Amino acid sequence: MMLSQVEEMREQLRPSERKLADYVIEAPREVLDLSMTEVAARAGVSQPTIARFCHALGFSGFREFKIRLAQGIASGVPTVYRDVRPDEGAPGLIAKVFDRTIGTLIEVRNSLSPDSVEAAVELLANAARIEFYGAGGSGIAAQDIQHKFFRLGMPSVAYSDPHTYSMSAALLGPGDVVVTVSNTGRTRDIIEAARSALARGAKVIAITHGSSPLARVASICLFSNVVEENDVFSPMTSRMSHLAIGDILAVGVALRRGPELVERVGQAKGVIGRLRIDGEG
Repeated sequence: MMLSQVEEMREQLRPSERKLADYVIEAPREVLDLSMTEVAARAGVSQPTIARFCHALGFSGFREFKIRLAQGIASGVPTVYRDVRPDEGAPGLIAKVFDRTIGTLIEVRNSLSPDSVEAAVELLANAARIEFYGAGGSGIAAQDIQHKFFRLGMPSVAYSDPHTYSMSAALLGPGDVVVTVSNTGRTRDIIEAARSALARGAKVIAITHGSSPLARVASICLFSNVVEENDVFSPMTSRMSHLAIGDILAVGVALRRGPELVERVGQAKGVIGRLRIDGEG
């Protein structure tokens, strides 16, 4: 989506161009109705700044930029809200948080490579052992994904402590698979653990940003190109995209393993069912 492209390029722009980027993100529909002169006046920048901004994004000029912006808005993907006010009411809070999350999930869905997913499912379905690594919030996502594989009866474990997963990675071997979860893909301990696992003959699947150092190290990368921000919403959207990719992998492995796995899952659910209290509510 165009607004996400603007977000991602923002820090690479000149100060005046960042000012224009903020205006475009805050009022994209307004930009579509204005001429270059009017946009310059509203954003408080010069017309040459607008031209440089459009070229930095890879467009020939303001006209082509507006066409692409209109296409992005028309696609139905919610815009990225950055204007949650300190006195924001519940209706606005609900709409903005949901819209941002939904928009992120749609973007990740559209950019996820089916070939990479297929290759990752193949590795996981045939793995002797699967280990999930993540730090901080990504560690929580790694634990959630591992729980799905645990329910499938797959030999798996999740680690969020750097010392633990660094040591464990050094003990892996051929046939083992590591799934690393990192929004930025720049966590030093995760990258080093991935390299250690690869050196032992294990394979590494990374759920991370496509331009990150972790993505370049991994055997297979599943891109979750969520724009990294300093506001309170970024961890929410990145976590949701990681969990969705984890669901895809778990369902894919379940389908690949076939009827035997379905029977085992059914037996496990039967045990859980006996632990619940009968009745409604």
